[in-house]
Amino acid sequence: MRLDKYLKVSRLIKRRTMAKEVAEQGRIQINGQVAKAGANIKIGDEVVIQFGQKKVTIRVDRLEESTRKEEAATLYTLLKEEKVNE
Repeated sequence: MRLDKYLKVSRLIKRRTMAKEVAEQGRIQINGQVAKAGANIKIGDEVVIQFGQKKVTIRVDRLEESTRKEEAATLYTLLKEEKVNE
């Protein structure tokens, strides 16, 4: 599954275009490598996303083409959430 679609389906980022922009800015890493929006994501991958002053690390648990709002959080496990001082 494409990274931008996964971020939208899991509701980590609200819109796919926004996920694409964040990836183009180099603020998303998959398993330690900077990732593009079209990067393939697999179960077990560790994804780090930087949102402004916050850095979130998740592990991909499930891949779904679509999901309901209540089930979105079951697609990943939050490993770490930290503040970034730039």
